[in-house]
Amino acid sequence: EQVLFLSDIFPTGYMAAENAGIQEGDTVAIWGCGPVGQFAIQSAWMLGAGRVIAIDKVPERLAMARDYGKAETLDFSNSDIYDALMAMTDGRGPDSCIDCVGTEADATATSDSMLDKAKATVYLGTDRPHVLREAIYCCRKGGTISVPGVYIGLVDHIPFGAAMNKGLTFRMGQTHTHRYLEPLLQKVLSGEIDPSFVITHRAGLEEGPDLYKTFRDKQDGCIKVVMRPHG
Repeated sequence: EQVLFLSDIFPTGYMAAENAGIQEGDTVAIWGCGPVGQFAIQSAWMLGAGRVIAIDKVPERLAMARDYGKAETLDFSNSDIYDALMAMTDGRGPDSCIDCVGTEADATATSDSMLDKAKATVYLGTDRPHVLREAIYCCRKGGTISVPGVYIGLVDHIPFGAAMNKGLTFRMGQTHTHRYLEPLLQKVLSGEIDPSFVITHRAGLEEGPDLYKTFRDKQDGCIKVVMRPHG
């Protein structure tokens, strides 16, 4: 189980943090506390972050980010994320922002998120880029935005003028898994990280359909499932 996630999610989170250009002592904000987000949190610390702020609305994910990841947490269902991040950084904004959400961004009653959902319903759009927009507004001038979250089509209403005027750097892309296998394996073997922390459910293959539903509906504290052929 310790090496299982070297095939994905651990290198995804690590590359996301590396792409964020983290310098010693930086403040890093991470949207999305699913499995990739959890590894982005761990990786941000490994790369020298002085402060990590994790954003989600699922209680179990926020608890893992807080309790295991030692991150400060924000629940976007009851917080204005822009105002909160400005208050937490003396009006400056995070040095780096990581979008671990991507196309399926959800938000509670924000106008842009509601418009994205409406457009998707009538096939006028494919992506819901609320998080990407928010990261652009929140990131400090001269900061970096890293995007491991998947986008699949045309992304509407991105405040590119704000990004340009703030001098932001963007880095994104599919994970270069093979590049990270050896260095991350060494981190596991040295005890720097135990990737199995993210596993919340273990089951046999026959339980797969039920657990897919559990994960989809964010029930029973489900964050990551490991299935074995014989349970």
